[in-house]
Amino acid sequence: MTASADLIAPADGLDRDLGWAIGVVSRGYRQRAMGAVEGLPAGPRGYHVLCAVSEGVPRSQLALARRLGLDKTVMTHLIDDLEQAGMVTRRPDPRDRRARQVVITADGARALVQAREQVAVAEAGLLAGLSAEESRALRALMGRVARQAQASAGQAGDSAASDCA
Repeated sequence: MTASADLIAPADGLDRDLGWAIGVVSRGYRQRAMGAVEGLPAGPRGYHVLCAVSEGVPRSQLALARRLGLDKTVMTHLIDDLEQAGMVTRRPDPRDRRARQVVITADGARALVQAREQVAVAEAGLLAGLSAEESRALRALMGRVARQAQASAGQAGDSAASDCA
């Protein structure tokens, strides 16, 4: 048997262990997708912020931090970096002048389209062993599990589903 066959063929019960599978998939995803977003300020985190602010309804920095499960101080730095790059802007929230809404700019939207295309290629490589139907099902199930885990951790914030990547 070749080394690659050894990697694919289950030699023990690990392939049925959820934690092991999530870890392997997560590492594979990071290896493939990091290059797709490395040109964005803060890489993957910047990408996820752009995804969240592109969803339509402007959100406050605090709502974004909760949505993405990030500390609000970290979110402030991410928004600072994205704003400095011209990808987002802050504006007063008309409902609460103390709060700031984060809005994607035209440059940010263009950068997000390019990053999404590159992430899609990386994801296609990762999911190459699945049919299109299986890939859609996996994405839907992982989204549900992620939202439930986020809600259980008390991080749901404003829980609109993100359709990034």
